[in-house]
Amino acid sequence: MTAAIQAEHLAKTFRDFWQRPRVRAVQDVTFEVPAGQVFGLLGPNGSGKSTIIKMILGLLFPTAGRLTVLGASPRATRVKERIGYLPEESYLYPHLTPQETLAFYARLFRLPGAVARERIGQLLDMIGLTHARHRPVGEFSKGMARRIGLAQALLNDPDLIILDEPTAGLDPQGTRQVKDLILALAARGKTVLLTSHLLADVEDVCGQVAILFNGRILAQGTLDSLLARQDQTTLTFPTPAPATLAQVLAAARETLGAVPELAHPRQALEPFFLDVVRRAAGTDSAAAAPTGATPAAPLAPFLRG
Repeated sequence: MTAAIQAEHLAKTFRDFWQRPRVRAVQDVTFEVPAGQVFGLLGPNGSGKSTIIKMILGLLFPTAGRLTVLGASPRATRVKERIGYLPEESYLYPHLTPQETLAFYARLFRLPGAVARERIGQLLDMIGLTHARHRPVGEFSKGMARRIGLAQALLNDPDLIILDEPTAGLDPQGTRQVKDLILALAARGKTVLLTSHLLADVEDVCGQVAILFNGRILAQGTLDSLLARQDQTTLTFPTPAPATLAQVLAAARETLGAVPELAHPRQALEPFFLDVVRRAAGTDSAAAAPTGATPAAPLAPFLRG
């Protein structure tokens, strides 16, 4: 499988005024991000995630090691044109509207006017902010501003999308929409590099992860290989009658020499919350006109290939 990002023995040392080593932010890091997959780069604050992202973006140069992005040096202009980036904090001009903000970024990407207008309309619809396209961004909540940041990261139809805490500031509905969007992008062959402190979100979307600590990778692989408990097996079946259950437990005790742990499977909180809200919204005939983000539309047509 082709790799969108390849890092081999990557290192980054920051030096002081006299060129003495001050901080070894990244130390002997090797990992590979397969093309068309969602890869999670995880670790506590100060573990080296931001430094690695800046090297992938060509904003920092490695002290040692080798790094290729989309088959070339991350400093190459042709590589930068194929990357979309959502930083941890979306730096938006508060006096501009969403439409003006995205038009500004479209000019930076040198998109033709007609193409830019079409993509901006599709993206605003996709992130649920078409109704607020003429409101100043400075009036937006953090979650709404985050959606604008996500739209600008997709404006150039990138092959590699780097998302730093993409669900920060979003409510559960917005979080679910962003996770669905990430999965849809990967299904279209886009590569997504994701960093997040919300590990439940990572589990929902990432196929592989690497865990950093003090600039080194401590664990990496597929979630199945890292999280599976090979010493235990779970069986799930409809709750039987008490007599049948007693027979099953007796057979397990006789065969295994131990009584299995019994529990009813518990639904995750996120889908339960979303179902409650969805049903309530469907019966609330007095709902006011939207002031925040509305439900998002499917993936923007220009991103579908």
